[in-house]
Amino acid sequence: MNLSSHLQELRKKHQDLSIEVETAQRSPSFDDLAITALKKQKLKIKEEIERLSHQT
Repeated sequence: MNLSSHLQELRKKHQDLSIEVETAQRSPSFDDLAITALKKQKLKIKEEIERLSHQT
């Protein structure tokens, strides 16, 4: 997998997590710890995207 396709895959995962976080925040049955875990995952992916983007 080249860098470009890896970045594209990371961006897709980031977008999917954004949707999942938004959905979870609207659902009263979702607990805050689960939402926080999703947000941490999303942040790690964002940081990885930024790190890899600066390498090119």
